[in-house]
Amino acid sequence: MPYVEILAPPVLPETRQAVAEGVTAGICEAFAVGPQTVTLYFLDVAGAHYAHAGRAGEAAGTQRIFVKVHAYRRGVAERRAAAAALTPALARHYGVPEATLAIYFFDRAKDEVAHGGRLSSDVQPD
Repeated sequence: MPYVEILAPPVLPETRQAVAEGVTAGICEAFAVGPQTVTLYFLDVAGAHYAHAGRAGEAAGTQRIFVKVHAYRRGVAERRAAAAALTPALARHYGVPEATLAIYFFDRAKDEVAHGGRLSSDVQPD
């Protein structure tokens, strides 16, 4: 943990690798974690599977990118740093304006997360 879901248009493998490196580095810096704790999921959303403001496909305009960060509870400063690190990198790699990016933080306490069948609070007490 953290797990990062990126709902965005499909990109070339080399762009996906650059996104993986940039997002991982941004999360590691903002949350003070090692890269071995960060997992990304690329959920490709083709233009035909996207709508905004009641318009589907190309009529919807520039596709918005939706990023979900699932992690143990962090403070406002850490979430602010993550948003500041991820937004410009993602906008650059996907070729979209920063205003089209939304990052939602899904914070969880350690007793709300289980890995390998054990609550994190049992394995990593505060």
